[in-house]
Amino acid sequence: MEQWLLIVETNCKDKSRETEFDAWYDTIHIPDILEGSPGFKKVARYINRNPLPGQGKYLAIYEIETTDIDATMKSHQENVEAKYALGRKSQILEVVSRRICKVK
Repeated sequence: MEQWLLIVETNCKDKSRETEFDAWYDTIHIPDILEGSPGFKKVARYINRNPLPGQGKYLAIYEIETTDIDATMKSHQENVEAKYALGRKSQILEVVSRRICKVK
């Protein structure tokens, strides 16, 4: 079993709604990912207190265990799209970057 990290940088599009953004991320988005994306084991969120231009203020690191990262990420994308189709996406979410890293 290989271990991977999905690292996602995000911003809240409306700074006056950051409390709402955090609540959505913690109580809706993270459970949707952990319950619906096989191989996703846990997540930790961080705040970049002084982001540079082009960086996200928020950082989420998802821990993944899988024997096939491509299939796992395909399943994850399908899960996210299905949840968003149900109206579970926040309109104030801005994804700045996403990357997959293999744990050595």
